[in-house]
Amino acid sequence: MHLFEEHGFHGVTVNEIVKSVGTSKGGFYHHFSSKEELLFVIHDTFISYVLEKATVANDTYKAPAKRLQAILKSFVKVFDLYKPHITVFYQEYIYLNEHYESLIKCKRNQFKGIIIEVVREGKKEGEFREDLAVEITAMAILGMVNWTYKWYKRSGNKSIGEIADIYIDLILHAVLEESILSKENFYQLLI
Repeated sequence: MHLFEEHGFHGVTVNEIVKSVGTSKGGFYHHFSSKEELLFVIHDTFISYVLEKATVANDTYKAPAKRLQAILKSFVKVFDLYKPHITVFYQEYIYLNEHYESLIKCKRNQFKGIIIEVVREGKKEGEFREDLAVEITAMAILGMVNWTYKWYKRSGNKSIGEIADIYIDLILHAVLEESILSKENFYQLLI
């Protein structure tokens, strides 16, 4: 990842990868059929994490606002846990072949679908504002949080948990029905 991050996908050879990690070409090809598969695995690692955490949130919480909060917390956390993965993926994903690209799109669409469904259910159950455009709201959430990879630094003045709390506060204030936003109700809602 660090080689891809520093030199780009095409700027790194398999020989340089195996030398950097202290293995052999045989060791590399035992785990990966190509550099493209390695790039796919880099993405799959972090998208699988957010999908798993979103599934746990859906299974754990009945209330859409609680589910959205839990999903956001783990979604933001991914930018700390997997920052090099995410940076490399966003810089280099154009080099994936059609097969790997379709696998990635499938998982990304699954995650997007979870966000859309939580917003739809929140609206249907009266927790979220009736006037929300469900898909646009979900895409706004995804866009805002995804951009974190561009500016987040562990050495910054806010921890990833504090950043997650800020996102949760902003997003919940944007989507929740006014009656739920009263101070007492809002703070009871927070996990």
